[in-house]
Amino acid sequence: MPMTEELFDIVDEQGRVIGRRPRRECHGNPALIHQAVHVLVFNRPGDLFLQRRARQKDIQPGKWDSSVGGHMQPGETPEHAARREAGEELGVHNPTLHFVYQYLWRSPRESELVRTFATLSEGPFRLQADEIDEGRFWTRDEIRAHLGTDCFTPNFEFEFRKFTAAARPLLERLLGEQA
Repeated sequence: MPMTEELFDIVDEQGRVIGRRPRRECHGNPALIHQAVHVLVFNRPGDLFLQRRARQKDIQPGKWDSSVGGHMQPGETPEHAARREAGEELGVHNPTLHFVYQYLWRSPRESELVRTFATLSEGPFRLQADEIDEGRFWTRDEIRAHLGTDCFTPNFEFEFRKFTAAARPLLERLLGEQA
């Protein structure tokens, strides 16, 4: 029985659905904007959990990336997608999510409208083997020391700089809620 190809909603820059296309088309045509979610997972000291993308991934294999990242399924809300992806990739079910921002990420290969959430978790994590080779918490100083060294995905480097600009109030809110 043949597997059906994964479909993505195609959206405009404001996130309005304007069509639907197969994954392979979206990952080869940057004119087709599809939707993704990221979840940044922090521990109580404020360190950020990162995942090393599996070496068999079609985009940026073997590089360190956001804690959780995945595509939205057709008709899915960003929050539902973020919860689903956190469960699938890290085994974190029903996290308390805080919406941080959205942005349009464009590369020569694809365009994604990304919604980013943050949450607090100490683990333990159950890493999805076909998606993630390893994961660990990084301090922000460790991350800064590795920026520009081809250690991280270009999207993560962009997101880290974007998040850092908004980090203090959000981290205070995240850590304050757990006190």
